[in-house]
This record gives sequence, C-alpha cells and structure tokens, in this order.
Amino acid sequence: ECLGGNGYVEDSGMPRHYREAPLLSIWEGSGNVNALDVLRALGREPDSADALFAELALARGADARLDTAVAALKDQLAETDQVGARRLVERMALALQASLLVRHAPHPVADAFCASRLGGDWGHSFGTLPAGTGLDAILERALPGRN
Repeated sequence: ECLGGNGYVEDSGMPRHYREAPLLSIWEGSGNVNALDVLRALGREPDSADALFAELALARGADARLDTAVAALKDQLAETDQVGARRLVERMALALQASLLVRHAPHPVADAFCASRLGGDWGHSFGTLPAGTGLDAILERALPGRN
C-alpha cells in the first residue's frame, strides 16, 4: 500500500496501467496531511511547542549551527501558515535530531549532521557532506573494529 496498493503488485489488466501513474501526488498528499496535523496539534496544545523547545534547550551552546536553527525555528513557528507547514515540520525534525546527536553521539557524527543539515553546506541533497567531515570516526562508530 505504501507504493500505491495492488496496482503495483498485480500483473493483470487494469492494475498494470496504474504502475506508470506518478506517485508524487500520493506522497505529497500524505506529507501535507501530516504537516497540517502538526499545525493543528500546535494550535490545540500550545504547550507542545514549549515541550519541543525545552528538549532543544538541553543542547543549547553545544553547537552554534543548532542554536541558530532553533532561533530560526522559533521565529518561523510564530508566523507559520499552512503553506509553510512542511518546511516547519522538516525544521523541527532536523533540530530535534541535531539536539539528540549533539548530546548523545560522538562529536564527529554530530558535527557532520549539523554541518550537512543545519550549516548550509549540504549541496541541496541529503547525504552530501562538507569537506573535512570526520568520515573515519563516523565509520568507526558504525562499524567498530573495521580495518
């Protein structure tokens, strides 16, 4: 169902025609619904934003890029409308991920994440890392004892 239902697994008649149908509207639709749900939840439960920022504050001062992202997120949250919902939710997720990594991951891992997601040097594609990223330390964390 996540790939469009039976039309993507059946090999007979009509379902085959839908294999070529673009999925973007499906993916975009559910993403927008989720982002709008976040806006509604923030409107119904204003304390939820306070809880998010309390969690983010635990990492305050650990990384300047994260501090800048959190300040921008606060500004955006004050002005968000439905058009900006997806961007807001994306930034909330990135800030929370960065906060957790800064507090709990080895420095090279957190630094690479903050540089590539918050630092503006991500090449417009997730997974693109800036020069000087501590790749050996990241690989050692992922694959301890590798040679």
